[in-house]
Amino acid sequence: MIVVRLRQHFAASPESAPFTLDLDFETSAGVTVLFGPSGAGKTLTLDCIAGFFSPREGLVSVAGSVLYDAARGINLSPQRRHCGYVFQNYALFPNRTLRQNLDFAAERLPRLERHRRVNEMLDRFRLAEVAGRKPHELSGGQKQRCSIARALLAAPRVLLLDEPARGLDIPLRLEFYSVLRQVRSEFATPVLLVTHDLDECFELGDEMLVFRDGQVVQHGPPRKVVDQPANLDVARLLGMYNVLPVEIKALDPGRNTSVLRFLEWDLEGPYFPGRLRGDRVTLIVRPEYLTALPRDGRAGPNQVPVTLQRAGERPESARLEFSDGITVVIPRAEYERYKHNKEWVVQFPSSYLRIL
Repeated sequence: MIVVRLRQHFAASPESAPFTLDLDFETSAGVTVLFGPSGAGKTLTLDCIAGFFSPREGLVSVAGSVLYDAARGINLSPQRRHCGYVFQNYALFPNRTLRQNLDFAAERLPRLERHRRVNEMLDRFRLAEVAGRKPHELSGGQKQRCSIARALLAAPRVLLLDEPARGLDIPLRLEFYSVLRQVRSEFATPVLLVTHDLDECFELGDEMLVFRDGQVVQHGPPRKVVDQPANLDVARLLGMYNVLPVEIKALDPGRNTSVLRFLEWDLEGPYFPGRLRGDRVTLIVRPEYLTALPRDGRAGPNQVPVTLQRAGERPESARLEFSDGITVVIPRAEYERYKHNKEWVVQFPSSYLRIL
């Protein structure tokens, strides 16, 4: 179990706005992903856990061992915290070979044991054939694997990864995902991983912490966070929802339905307990849950007429941006058939409509 309770205020300066880190979370074994925009406090959180920064108030404990407790005056040095930290630039010693980098991490072990453990890591992370090379002679993926292997050689209490896949091309990124899944299955070491990439959260995360302005605004399994954002801020941070202002026009608990007024159009949705007619709320719905069709006559039930403003093509789909802030993702083949149309209707499926 990792327990983090921290508070640190940074006053405004001529070139920076004020910022307050205010955290209170617990997470267990597996991979916990710290997700959020730049400047939200994710890397600062890792630095506080590792001992590179000491906040004014708080507590950090890992597996029952207290690393930092401001109230009791406990503040272990980074060396005594036994946290494995993989930095964005990997921080390998440039004048040492890959093997020597690993030897350094295991230097406290007896010589024979050190040799055995280093060879084991070289084999596990498929680095034996490049063990004699220096960092500048390695690929990005090899440097990354070396950095993770070096961190694990010291038998850390927790492994901290700061955007480890940043700058990697797709094959290297997939290779990294494979390596981290291997770490998760073969080592009992809990992992905290910083990322801006939502796909990475799903690939790797058992738990997900959503950061905003120095706070964790939602905590849970990635699927639950994405399907049930806690509030409008989280929905916007995820960047995968249509966010539309609506008014509740009707509520029928007997039929388990509602009517939402969007601009001049009525949309039937599910019943929303605790809401009242006339409430102004925000409708959220994923672009892939909507259906877009070329306009042919009047709009039908739960349809909104729109004008295509921009289309972004992807290998298997197309992202269509319409008037009134509506975005829809449709199959590429479907878009190819209708891409010359400017006037469309968007179908809103009742079962996928949520409000915040």
